Amino acid sequence: MSGPEAGPRRPDVFRDLASFDGSGIDRGRSVMVRCLWLAVSGTVLMRWWFPNRARIAVLRAFGAVIGDGCIVRHRVRIELPWFLELGDHTWVGEGVWIIDKAPVRIGSHVCISQGAVLCAASHDPRRPDFPEVDRPVTIGDGAWVALGATVLSGVTVGTNAVVRAGEVAARDIPAVRPAATRMKGEDDDR
Repeated sequence: MSGPEAGPRRPDVFRDLASFDGSGIDRGRSVMVRCLWLAVSGTVLMRWWFPNRARIAVLRAFGAVIGDGCIVRHRVRIELPWFLELGDHTWVGEGVWIIDKAPVRIGSHVCISQGAVLCAASHDPRRPDFPEVDRPVTIGDGAWVALGATVLSGVTVGTNAVVRAGEVAARDIPAVRPAATRMKGEDDDR
C-alpha cells in the first residue's frame, strides 16, 4: 500500500522505500533516447526472426561497443546498451539479462550462456532510503558464464575463469591458466 492508507512507518522496519527518489542517478542518455531504446528493443530487436547482424548494428547505433564476430541471440535483455562493451567473437545466449546501469565489459572469446544475469546495479542495504549503488561488471577474455549463473555488481571474472551453472558470483573470480599450459596432475583451486 502507498499513500495515506499505508499508515505510519513501523519502527521495526528499517527500510523506508517511500524516501527513495532516484535523484542523482545518471542513466547516460536522455529520457527520449531511453524510451526509444525500450520501444526498439521490446518490439523487434530481440525477436527470434530478427537477424544477428541487424541486432548488432542496432546495438551499436545505440552506443554499444561490439567487436567482430559477436553473436547476440534473441530474448537478450539489455537495459542500457551505451554501457555495454563486447570484445571479439563473444557469444551472448538466449534469455541473458544484462542490467548495465554501470559499465558491463565483456572480453573477447567469452560465452555468456542462456539465462545468465550480469547485474551492474544494486542498492545500499545499510541506508533506510535504499539508494542505488551501481558498479561495473567485467568479464575477462576466454571466460564462461554458464547456464543461469549470476554475476553481481562490482565483480570481475578473470581471464579463462568459469562461473558455473546456477552459481552466484558475489566476489571476484581469479583468472585461470589454460589447460594446455598446466603441468600434468595440476588442477585449479575451484
